[in-house]
Amino acid sequence: MARMLPIASALRAVWAGLLLGGAAHGLIVPMTGWVPVNGDANVWTDATGACLMREERSGQAFPAFSSPDDARAFALKLQVTLDKRVDAVVTQPIDRAGTWGVLAAYDYVQGGARYRVSQLYLSDRGILRTITGSSAVTGADACVNTMRDFIRYLAN
Repeated sequence: MARMLPIASALRAVWAGLLLGGAAHGLIVPMTGWVPVNGDANVWTDATGACLMREERSGQAFPAFSSPDDARAFALKLQVTLDKRVDAVVTQPIDRAGTWGVLAAYDYVQGGARYRVSQLYLSDRGILRTITGSSAVTGADACVNTMRDFIRYLAN
């Protein structure tokens, strides 16, 4: 779990800059071996501590996108904003059973270490909810692809 701490610290800095913070109802992570961090159902790590996921509600109003074009327009604005703070930003609309969210991926550097972040932006009854996963860029830990697939296809 020692490897998780730099990731968690780095992501807290990114999340603090991007979101206002707040409590969420708890992310359900259906992946074998993943556990809540310190009993917090909003923060999960794999058994090795190489990957970390976090769910947050910002309290900030966030519209539900009813079309891919609406989500794409937000994705482009988000990309411009993120490009000012982090590296290698890619954004795209993501379909969630007829409503749309936005998936962002980017690199974040802290203390000389580079982390790859995947962040899903969803509207939860008009409030911004994010699901964020991170791992160090170096090393191809087994958790990385599983985590990214969960965020891209299953988290809702």
